[in-house]
Amino acid sequence: MTSIKAIAAKLFAKYIHNETQKWANNPIESQQRVFEDLIQVAKSTQFGKDHDFGNIKNFEDFANKVPVRDYEALKSYVDEVVKGKENILWKGKPIYFAKTSGTTSGAKYIPLTKESMPYHIEAARNAILSYVHETGKADFVDGKMIFLQGSPILEEKNGIQLGRLSGIVAHYVPKYLQTNRMPSWETNCIEDWETKVDRIVDETINENMAVISGIPSWVQMYFEKLKERTHKPVGEIFKNFNLFIYGGVNYEPYRAKFENLIGRKVDAIELFPASEGFFAYQDSQKEKGMLLLLNSGIFYEFIKADEFFTENPKRYTIGEVELGINYVLIISTNAGLWAYNIGDTVQFTSLKPYRIIVSGRIKHYISAFGEHVIGKEVEAALQEAMEGTNVRVNEFTVAPQIAPQAGLPYHEWCIEFENEPSDIAEFALKIDAAMRKQNVYYDDLIVGKVLRTVVITKVAKNGFQEYMKSIGKLGGQNKLPRLSNDRKIADLLKIQ
Repeated sequence: MTSIKAIAAKLFAKYIHNETQKWANNPIESQQRVFEDLIQVAKSTQFGKDHDFGNIKNFEDFANKVPVRDYEALKSYVDEVVKGKENILWKGKPIYFAKTSGTTSGAKYIPLTKESMPYHIEAARNAILSYVHETGKADFVDGKMIFLQGSPILEEKNGIQLGRLSGIVAHYVPKYLQTNRMPSWETNCIEDWETKVDRIVDETINENMAVISGIPSWVQMYFEKLKERTHKPVGEIFKNFNLFIYGGVNYEPYRAKFENLIGRKVDAIELFPASEGFFAYQDSQKEKGMLLLLNSGIFYEFIKADEFFTENPKRYTIGEVELGINYVLIISTNAGLWAYNIGDTVQFTSLKPYRIIVSGRIKHYISAFGEHVIGKEVEAALQEAMEGTNVRVNEFTVAPQIAPQAGLPYHEWCIEFENEPSDIAEFALKIDAAMRKQNVYYDDLIVGKVLRTVVITKVAKNGFQEYMKSIGKLGGQNKLPRLSNDRKIADLLKIQ
């Protein structure tokens, strides 16, 4: 018998679906409205005055007056906000800083305002409601739900609270979900990831878990501990577990391993959240890609990835993008980020409505020989090589080997196998063939004997976990880069 809660979820899902269609069917007008609102609100801020927002009438004016920046280039403004000053990047002061690990500047402080915060919560909710509306499945609302996330304990800096985004979001879980939500607040506050996962296993092992959410690599660790404890597949422990929600990395390289750990297939919903904004979510189990959120206080620009490092690359708006092109995602937001490069690259899978996949990071690529290999390509190549086999991979990363002790240079694939292939060399050739089909530059380098074919290096069991632990990034929202243009990661991995 369907519960009242499940019936209510279906009714609410239908309402949200209809509301979503209004802006999704009018994408250019929706983005224009967001753009005008952002400029209007921010023209009296310090940034607005410095960039002549009062005379911005259209996107061309904005592109001429506001250069594309990353965090380092915007840092002088952020530093003023961190000091507690008002009206710098956005009106008033932020209500939070999402603290993330930076690259050259140490910790990054990403502002969250009273205008931007609700969209982080609504987007996650609407992703689940889209699933309910499309599939008609809502019984999971009566089961327990777990969200593997960072600690909700917040610090304070000049009157503004700060913490990890997932920890901040934990303070906004709706009351109707509180009784179903796991783990306990006390367990969520544990900082050490391994201790935390053990405690989560203790709390959930005998519960009716229906929804499990988190970054795949860390959910995998949770599943492995459950299986270790019970000697049963996760799907047998949690008979009503039928929905996995994830974000941050591509699920495909993990899918075979997950289905083995669970013992059956479960539906999955992909999200694209970041400290800087919640950009997209999977709105359909049938269509490829995630619905780009065009009515959520974020104005989007796109720069072709292969033109990004040229002088004055063209900046495209939503009405100008094309399918299948690798774009660097640029955002302006109601948290006060302006023409901001978050570092992610995306490709459009649909223009009606606008759906995207995350193809990689503009900083995470291999082009040691001019090959321009991106994250999406290495993930797809591994997936193709695994098809029709019982090979399962726990984790992997790819790096160039420019100066081998003998022979031509090559791409080194550092792979931690769960089930390794019977013939590693043959498996490497399958990966190589898939890479050559996808990337013409890579193919030219192989044909021209500039590179030799892929070399696989087996990483010891838990080698990637040990690496992440060694750099202080085990658990939470930390993700391993799929590929690097140097050997910093590859040289630190414990080889089998």
